[in-house]
Amino acid sequence: QVQPVESGGALVQPGGSLRLSCAASGSSFSIYTMGWYRQAPGKQRELVAVISRDGPTNYPDSVKGRFTISRDNAKKMVYLQMNSLKPEDTAVYYCNRVPALNNYWGQGTQVTVSS
Repeated sequence: QVQPVESGGALVQPGGSLRLSCAASGSSFSIYTMGWYRQAPGKQRELVAVISRDGPTNYPDSVKGRFTISRDNAKKMVYLQMNSLKPEDTAVYYCNRVPALNNYWGQGTQVTVSS
């Protein structure tokens, strides 16, 4: 199993936007539900966006209306558009299947929201 590669994280001011990308792997990528997870210092990893294989999405209330997940099955890519960022969005962001596979965690990408 080749781990996914996340990118796009950065330092951004509150109210700003970022777009994260995840280069996934696997010949059967298109059949899996995928998600973006995040882990803030001292906190458990949490699921922040889900996209099923044919497009329906789901979000927790903490990011609903601000985050948008999308996917390109041909390119094996998953994206997370994050708008109206808040300091509490600061975390390392990862992509993985939903439910997550223990051996499919990448290095993540750091998002820091601070003025």
